[in-house]
Amino acid sequence: MKKLSVCVLFGGISPEHEVSLRSAESVLNNIDRSKYNVFPVGITKEGDWILFGGTDYSMLPAGTWQNCEQNRRAAISPVHGQGLLSFENDCVVRERIDVVFPVLHGENGEDGAMQGFLQIAGIPYVGPHVAASSACMDKTMTKLMVDAIGLRQAAWHLVTREEFERNSEASLNAVEAKFSYPVFVKPAGTGSSVGVSKARDREQLASALILALKYDRKVLVEEFIDGQEIECAVLGNANPCASVCGEIDAGADFYDYETKYVTDSSKLYIPARIDDQTAEQVRDEAVKIFTAMGCSGLSRVDFFVTREGHEVVFNEINTIPGFTSISMYPKLFMASGIPYSELIDDLIGLALDC
Repeated sequence: MKKLSVCVLFGGISPEHEVSLRSAESVLNNIDRSKYNVFPVGITKEGDWILFGGTDYSMLPAGTWQNCEQNRRAAISPVHGQGLLSFENDCVVRERIDVVFPVLHGENGEDGAMQGFLQIAGIPYVGPHVAASSACMDKTMTKLMVDAIGLRQAAWHLVTREEFERNSEASLNAVEAKFSYPVFVKPAGTGSSVGVSKARDREQLASALILALKYDRKVLVEEFIDGQEIECAVLGNANPCASVCGEIDAGADFYDYETKYVTDSSKLYIPARIDDQTAEQVRDEAVKIFTAMGCSGLSRVDFFVTREGHEVVFNEINTIPGFTSISMYPKLFMASGIPYSELIDDLIGLALDC
């Protein structure tokens, strides 16, 4: 059987560059080489594309991958059917690429930009397509869509950079008129909790908005939900399926970037510590949101389950969730009976079926 050629894209210029390197390490260590010719292509923080020539994928999270002697400058051609180009001196090598696995998080990775480029190049790719990627990346668009299908989510308020710079006091007043403290402040277009803060008073709110506005011109302020953090993985195209539910106990004030990737304070519970009826509701709503947003391939959908009343509250959706060794998405499907390497097979198959 002829092997498929898979380009694994990683890195990127977004603040989630390091998370992408960790995700790619796991994917490259688990993809079945008997089925695929694998081309690992990293994008530096400066935007340079490199065909990684090494075999030690621990070089990715270590940050030394760019110095591998076997590396070549590379590019995916936007010309339909040209595939992957790599450059050595005056020579250009062209490789046919059957599918791209964009293990990219954040800006230019999961926001529809890379998806649009790959569509122009005529190369199938893992994950949701342009419109769904863009809408899911923008938390304000996601909020509007979930409101439209009538599912419960945290109340929210939008603050733009322009209005905050014009009159910061008015922005703070508007938030305080709508919510009591504490509140959460999030850039509209980042993942991995980059730029997210919990504010307990007006001074912290101002600082949180200033931080979040460094990452995006649109910022969400959300009501605080006192609940368990529950995550559900979704897989499929026309008939998506949901995994078992998982739970994150942050072991900190909230599940921020440092808690996710730097410290060891968080704990994962698979299955989540919720009753069967609530778990089924989470799984059902995860598929509804995945479908309403127009997703295909994969997404991870995050919820809260309130401590009082056990109400299911939607939080956010991630179209290219983390694939690190500690990430929920692969762990949830492993707990649902799909091993990591088989999950990669399924995702590649779904990309080719789109």
